Amino acid sequence: MMATRHEIRQGETTQDAQGLPIRPGHLLYPMVAAIALIGLIFGPAGHEADAEPVEKTHPYFPDHFWPYPVLAMIVLITLGLMAVVGQPLLQLSQAADPRGVVVPRPEWYFLALFQFVKLGPALLTSILIPGALVLGLIFWPVIDAKLGPPIAHRLGWHSWPAPKRNLLTGTMWVAGLAIIALLMLWAAVFPDLCLPWFVNGPVCGG
Repeated sequence: MMATRHEIRQGETTQDAQGLPIRPGHLLYPMVAAIALIGLIFGPAGHEADAEPVEKTHPYFPDHFWPYPVLAMIVLITLGLMAVVGQPLLQLSQAADPRGVVVPRPEWYFLALFQFVKLGPALLTSILIPGALVLGLIFWPVIDAKLGPPIAHRLGWHSWPAPKRNLLTGTMWVAGLAIIALLMLWAAVFPDLCLPWFVNGPVCGG
């Protein structure tokens, strides 16, 4: 009995799938499929008509893909170091005593904001500046796209660099993260450290 064309095609497809190192049913198949799908959606496929010149673009892999594993490892290492350095903050405190006077302290992820509030007027440091930072993070792609080219023109640059090659924005992000980390460590590890400050006088970590 001769096989039908559909059966022949189905047999060829099954044979090709079995020859793949990672085929359906493999543990890593969903991850590979997700990466391929992201590349198809956000990559150059289907966007040739409105694509920019080649010299102004960079490929999805590895330029867009490689920073994410590196950033994930940096976050894990940073959290591990913070857990080691901030051991006093992780220790169990004394049982609650309604007769005692307790100075309330926020959780560790709010310590930077807790310390920043002490550095100026409460309205400015607790509402206006944090709110502006949150809005800046939300609208950062729009801000970068709108303000980047004029800044590049003023500096005499040929074009506004891509995010990972931009010295100005990279320095700004690193400086902001460093300030947050220093404020958090100041409040968590050095609560008795007091520094002179021109607004509210000496400011302590506790």
